[in-house]
Amino acid sequence: MNDESDTSDHSPSRHSDLKHVIDRLRTINTALMKRVERSMDHQTNSFSLFQTAINQEAQIRRRTEELNQALTKLAHTNIELSKARDEAERANVFKTRFFTSVGHDLLQPLHAARLTLSELSEGQSESENKKLALNISNALVSIEELLTSILDISKLEAGVFVPNIQTVGLGAIFEQLASSLEPMTRQKGLRFRWRPTNLAVRSDPLMLRRIIQNLLANSTHYTKRGGILMAARRRGNDVSIEVWDTGPGIPPYEQRRIFEEFQRGTASERSGATGFGLGLAIVRRMTDALGHRLELTSVVGRGSRFSVFAPCASEQMTQVTADGSPRDENSSFAPGQIIVIDDDLEVLGAMQTLLTRWGADVRPARDLEDIAEILSDPTFCPAIVLADYHLGGGMCGVDLVQHIRRHVQSDVPAILITADRTDAAAEAATRSECELLLKPLRPGELRALMKHLLR
Repeated sequence: MNDESDTSDHSPSRHSDLKHVIDRLRTINTALMKRVERSMDHQTNSFSLFQTAINQEAQIRRRTEELNQALTKLAHTNIELSKARDEAERANVFKTRFFTSVGHDLLQPLHAARLTLSELSEGQSESENKKLALNISNALVSIEELLTSILDISKLEAGVFVPNIQTVGLGAIFEQLASSLEPMTRQKGLRFRWRPTNLAVRSDPLMLRRIIQNLLANSTHYTKRGGILMAARRRGNDVSIEVWDTGPGIPPYEQRRIFEEFQRGTASERSGATGFGLGLAIVRRMTDALGHRLELTSVVGRGSRFSVFAPCASEQMTQVTADGSPRDENSSFAPGQIIVIDDDLEVLGAMQTLLTRWGADVRPARDLEDIAEILSDPTFCPAIVLADYHLGGGMCGVDLVQHIRRHVQSDVPAILITADRTDAAAEAATRSECELLLKPLRPGELRALMKHLLR
């Protein structure tokens, strides 16, 4: 009885302990299951990340390969473009050299023809012969304008024209241009006026002269009646160089187009005027290269005004003439003793004939040996020297001019005459203190410059 009593007494307690153990086991099992689930989720996430990383690596590899292919293709394209650019530059240089060479070779006989024709015209008394000579002169002028324009355009395209900015006096440029323009305006029955000026600008002298020359030629070409005016005036910090005409005028919708190559206005076409459409294109390109402003004001039926704005120089030049009235080509002119240097016998003969007709005592020379013979005459002292720039045998006209100056111990005025329109020729003339005239030479221009130097 005692044993049964003990068993019954302990049975509830054991049951409670067993239940407690089971609850703990369930709690532990639940915790273990959650841990296992979290572990499996983590493994799943890790695997997913691993798979994503593998996919991204494959995509990056493909993109890298595509990029490498694109870079390789771009490199090949750049090589091809570089080759094409080099070929284009070589072709451009060849074209420029070709035009320069051909232009020089063609301008040389034109130069001789101009001089011969001038001598022939002055020697004619019959009106019919003078008319024929004038027709020939007009044809030579057209050829000269075309060749010069082609040379200028080719050099501008090739970037050969590099402005040599310096102080440029407008007075001397105006006088030279007036001398060459007056015969043409007289022939057309136009009034030509120009205002003397002592203003100076910062510009390239050769390019600025070419700009004004083209503007004057354009106005003369298309003006049928009335006149032309060349002037300069201060405009703030600039100088406005202006060419006025009483031509047909240019409508607003054409005022931009006429500065493009081979473009001419409809008014000029209706008037029957001929031209190549290059003069104003060269003006625009040269003003752009110089950084000068170009303006056009025009009224149809009344005329046009072309204005080039260049920076005003601080100093002013001596005024070269008292007024801008037309001058008499036959006024007294005593050139005195002159040495003419050229290795072309045809040019040398034509120049000698022309200058002799002007009353000069001309001594022609082809080389140093001829010059030595001329200077051996103690009664001869040159008042001026005219020298071709490029001579045969590698000689240069500048060197012969300096040789003459050393011999006579005087800075004899000298004019270099050349078809070379490069900066090198212009700089050589400036360094040697010589004037520069371009072939084909216009006798009126030569005469005016000689009178200016001798004065």
